[in-house]
Amino acid sequence: MDADYGIARELSDLQKLRSHYHPELPPCLQGTTVRVELRDATTAADPSGEHTIKRFFPHTYGQPLAHFLRATAKVPDAQIITEHPAIRVGVLFCGRQSPGGHNVIWGLHDALKVHNPKNILLGFLGGSEGLFAQKTLEITDDVLATYKNQGGYDMLGRTKDQIRTTEQVNAAMAACKALKLDGLVIIGGVTSNTDAAHLAEKFAETKCPTKVVGVPVTLNGDLKNQFVEANVGFDTICKVNSQLISNVCTDALSAEKYYYFIRLMGRKASHVALECTLQSHPNMVILGEEVAASKLTIFDITQQICDAVQARAEHDKNHGVILLPEGLIESIPEIYALLQEIHGLLRQGVSADNISSQLSPWASALFEFLPHFIRKQLLLHPESDDSAQLSQIETEKLIAHLVETEMNKRLKEGTYKGKKFNAICHFFGYQARGSLPSKFDCDYAYVLGHVCYHILAAGLNGYMATITNLKNPANKWHCGAAPISAMMTVKRYGRGPGKASIGVPALHPATVDLRGKSYELLSQNATKFLLDDVYRNPGPLQFDGPGADAKAVTLCVEDQDYIGRIKKLQEYLDKTCFIILFSGAYNCEAWLLTRRPEGCIKCHGFCD
Repeated sequence: MDADYGIARELSDLQKLRSHYHPELPPCLQGTTVRVELRDATTAADPSGEHTIKRFFPHTYGQPLAHFLRATAKVPDAQIITEHPAIRVGVLFCGRQSPGGHNVIWGLHDALKVHNPKNILLGFLGGSEGLFAQKTLEITDDVLATYKNQGGYDMLGRTKDQIRTTEQVNAAMAACKALKLDGLVIIGGVTSNTDAAHLAEKFAETKCPTKVVGVPVTLNGDLKNQFVEANVGFDTICKVNSQLISNVCTDALSAEKYYYFIRLMGRKASHVALECTLQSHPNMVILGEEVAASKLTIFDITQQICDAVQARAEHDKNHGVILLPEGLIESIPEIYALLQEIHGLLRQGVSADNISSQLSPWASALFEFLPHFIRKQLLLHPESDDSAQLSQIETEKLIAHLVETEMNKRLKEGTYKGKKFNAICHFFGYQARGSLPSKFDCDYAYVLGHVCYHILAAGLNGYMATITNLKNPANKWHCGAAPISAMMTVKRYGRGPGKASIGVPALHPATVDLRGKSYELLSQNATKFLLDDVYRNPGPLQFDGPGADAKAVTLCVEDQDYIGRIKKLQEYLDKTCFIILFSGAYNCEAWLLTRRPEGCIKCHGFCD
């Protein structure tokens, strides 16, 4: 099977054209000199978890932010790295495939070769399993030729999505030592980057010379925080899904007799569903975050949709399109509690056939109420992160079944005057995640690959490659790196009645912010979307011409340029200090607020 990895692909004419496209590098990454400014030491986003995070990451917590600078930048304390000794770097895909992943490797390879042609990049075959088994493929121009700007992870493959147990961590360390790696780049999402942080800490503790770098690549779009604006793959997934949704909207408007229930891949968070709604304007979307915040039951959701169907019928509209995130099922309080009981029994070794008889009375009653096909799916063993197998649970069919039952009841009672309710269900997930990556994802992933090299050249360990100001053209992107431990939070949970709560630092999926600008935009348009059929079709992925440079609505609406805001603050502080000094006020306490971690000690000569 290993022989299948890295072989030349058979490309269509469009794929060949895409393979010749070369992304643009921001000015800060051009040339062979690495200029890095190390800013203030970082702290935990949630102060309540700081003590725990420090305890788990004594060697890698509190490291400074890194910002890579263009040649014209005038930063007196920046590190200028001009010598680039030959290094060996390993790279692997962790977690589920996401469009654009190959371009991270391409960008990393190009950066390595530009700075020293003797540098070597080794790809681990089969993800973390290949890392443990030390199965590698040297990445060369010939290997990359048919994978540039292409979808999938088939150049190297992926298997398990974790490097977590003591045995796995030791195997990873043994591989890095045996292969004499100076750096290890892990491409993945929330779980994979959490593992990267733990691996980096272990390497620092044992003085293993390998530096670990994480890259935010996940179609779910849930690896977001003050340092990370977007994830590679999210843009593509949303654009491909939005076209499919829009096609369905057109079909619904043409036939005027079907309600389409569409479930979208995206794990626990509803980012994909929100973005696709803002792009394609379906009639309704049920976000998991809304359900969780309002503690809506399955019956509340059913009534909400039925009321919407009835309202549309009063406007002579007997069709519609409703989006559901795949994580919705775990957001419904009673279903989530039922899943917890089922997973607990499965962990105890109870067979799926005997689960029903061992559930608590209320859980058993709910379980028996659900349709047979849903019961069977709820009994599937949980994922490695203890969540349900969301892609296998047909939430859209469950909701459609309950809505149809209620609408038939209303029709019989005479409270509903519309046509007979007809539902058609779809699940959009696998169709999109293997797509050719969008122009944005191609550019973003390639530049992140270059950032990874800069991180390694600066000798940083336990960092994630970051780029901000993404809503602007690539020549205005701000490239940097942030310690993964600074992105972590601690969620506490108990292992049983009377037991002390346990908190483990981790990157947790970022959910849709119900107070954010994107959700506000949705709320402002919800009534219009529901009643007016303002369906919008963005069309298929565009690589040139109109739409090629379009970016996610949520990315453009939200302002998350952390590095940019720090630079603005620095400019204001510099002006403030100048005014203070010019006015003859030689008290330089203002410098305590600047980027210098040591604060102001006799102004470091600034007041001379």
